[in-house]
Amino acid sequence: MRRSAIVTTMSVPATAPSAATSATARRDASGELAIPPIERRAVRVYGEKSVPDEGVVRDDTLAAEVPVALVFNGVSHAVMMATPQDLEAFALGFALSEGILDAAADCRGVEVVPISARDAGLPDGMPGIEVQLDISTRSFERLKDRRRSLAGRTGCGICGVESFAALDLTPLPLPARDWTERIDLATVLRAFEALPPRQTLNREAGAIHAAGWATVDGELVEVMEDVGRHNALDKLLGRLAQTGRLGEPGFVLMSSRGSHELVRKCARLGVSAMATISAPTAMGVRMAELTGLRLWGLCRAPRAVLYAPGAAGFRKAG
Repeated sequence: MRRSAIVTTMSVPATAPSAATSATARRDASGELAIPPIERRAVRVYGEKSVPDEGVVRDDTLAAEVPVALVFNGVSHAVMMATPQDLEAFALGFALSEGILDAAADCRGVEVVPISARDAGLPDGMPGIEVQLDISTRSFERLKDRRRSLAGRTGCGICGVESFAALDLTPLPLPARDWTERIDLATVLRAFEALPPRQTLNREAGAIHAAGWATVDGELVEVMEDVGRHNALDKLLGRLAQTGRLGEPGFVLMSSRGSHELVRKCARLGVSAMATISAPTAMGVRMAELTGLRLWGLCRAPRAVLYAPGAAGFRKAG
């Protein structure tokens, strides 16, 4: 009977295969600090067929998970654990999907600043990143009025909330759009079939979520990756905002479950449909019903489940 493999990370002598990269921030050719989205590390593997009882040392690839501080007009608002890639899009998507900004034009500039572990006050080998956004006075004043801490775990959407009211669960109804009914079984499965080849970081390291954007014909046109599913979606929404594609017909697909937070983020920015590879939560389905978002789940060929038909479907049913 084939045994399951067990992998442990380890410090390896110089004579053994060594880690090719380190989580510690490095200097690039220009002298700037750089933090890679993945790292190589020596591990010892046990339990594979033909592997001796003492295991075997191999190189493995791990996803980086870095504290990213989102700083608005010099004030740190949230620290999220994220993949250090596409952070300008992440910051813009977060600001829009959390209602900090009304439009991409409210952001006047974004700067990504890697911070060494020492300067960030973090343990050795754990650098951080600041994403500094210059936003409109109106947006900043509103942020100060409702500012709260979001000490994030891995893309956590509601950590730090101190009351039920602060959950911000008020639905944002979407307009009925007849094209959402074109997002049918064949369409969502076509998009999901095209997703794995575009998940470049996950193919190397695993443990990384993807958020994709597909047309109403199921053509996958954009993919963003992150260790956190909320972060991956914010990166995608930010990229759509950067390129002026928010509001175009199409749908989001996620390599995760369909949580209420993902539905809420999409609805806030006018995205009318979402499909997830895993099942949604009950609150996710209820939020989809309240907002009028078309929600597919368990999208694994040859089947998928339509949990909420969307505003157009509800209108016809009524």
